[in-house]
Amino acid sequence: MSSEDSKPKVEEATTTSTPAVPTSNVFSMFGAKKEKKEEPEAVAEGEGETKQEKKEGKEDEDDKAEEEEADVHFEPLVTLEKVDVKTNEEDEEVLYKVRAKLFRFHGDSKEWKERGTGDVKFLQHKQTKKVRILMRRDKTLKICANHLISGDYELKPNIGSDRSWVYSVAADISEGEPEAQTLAIRFGNKENADKFKEHFDTARDAAKKA
Repeated sequence: MSSEDSKPKVEEATTTSTPAVPTSNVFSMFGAKKEKKEEPEAVAEGEGETKQEKKEGKEDEDDKAEEEEADVHFEPLVTLEKVDVKTNEEDEEVLYKVRAKLFRFHGDSKEWKERGTGDVKFLQHKQTKKVRILMRRDKTLKICANHLISGDYELKPNIGSDRSWVYSVAADISEGEPEAQTLAIRFGNKENADKFKEHFDTARDAAKKA
């Protein structure tokens, strides 16, 4: 007997078998969830528009609606005529304008009361050459000072301030009727106060010569 005959014989497999694919039951044993196939939903006829197409369609409808609204026209029931508002300054020239705060002295109560804050102007009449001071309050534009500058008017410094002046007028017509008043006017800085005095003194000197 040969040595080859003494070795145990192993039967060779005639076919090679493929390992079986694990089923879903195997995965469920380890806690895995069974995947569910999603079937495509049927799309009814006319429902196949994309979101973009729907959006564009809505925008087109909105545009058409706006165009229809824009075509609406209403005739005015009352026709208003243009009216030119007069300020009574049309015949005057502005020599100087500055922002200030105005006070008036009340003799009965012996105290100063604020008249208003706004632009004060030196206005010179184009024909008579007379100069007046006109001041209007902010926002309301109501007049709070309106008087001609006379040759005997004089600005006096307000005690303790280098940016305000005190003076008396014989006839201020800001309230409608001529009235004697003692006024104090205050500016944002000394420079504006000095310029106001310069224009005031020039108008006063011209009134003396007239």
